Amino acid sequence: MQDSTTTGVDIQQLCVYCGSSTGSNPAVSQAAVSLGRLLGERNIGLVYGGGAVGLMGRIANEVLAGGGSVTGIIPTSLFPPEVTHDGLTELIDVNSMHERKAAMMERADAFVALPGGFGTLEELVEALTWAQLGLLDKPVGLLNVDGYYDHLLAFFDRAVEDQLLRPSNRALIRTADTPETLIDSLLSTRVTAAPKWNELGQTETGGS
Repeated sequence: MQDSTTTGVDIQQLCVYCGSSTGSNPAVSQAAVSLGRLLGERNIGLVYGGGAVGLMGRIANEVLAGGGSVTGIIPTSLFPPEVTHDGLTELIDVNSMHERKAAMMERADAFVALPGGFGTLEELVEALTWAQLGLLDKPVGLLNVDGYYDHLLAFFDRAVEDQLLRPSNRALIRTADTPETLIDSLLSTRVTAAPKWNELGQTETGGS
């Protein structure tokens, strides 16, 4: 597999992964609102999970209030009706969570994860894995509000230290603690994934 490269300079649609609850830290809710407001100001559309509740609802409402476009992608059969946002620019009903993630990756030009739980983490890591394999040539960012993801980033660093992750693939994720800094970083990101497989089809020494 060859190196995958692109320059993240034209973000028209940003996919945001975030929690379906607001959590207990007001800084996280404020970060979601600030990111939504920033997307509206910069005329960047939002692609997200289609929820009306939690952090998902906060960011979607803020983008809509600023006149921006919001595309929600959700398997409505798996969620109660009150969870689905009914005021979006576009709501796409899919059949499964796998279909939802694939549709998000196809429609967005870049990806950002806010604080969240298992679902947010799964979506973030899948995007990074696709980028590592050269299947996704779009920048991925982590909004590390109030140090929420410090331990996860330390895990990534430990994986590099133990030669289970290549330094170049560790660098696939951009991190900042404010929306403005993170978006600016994504706009200047050059995505370069180290080849995972050698010509014999084996994992190369030095990390996955």
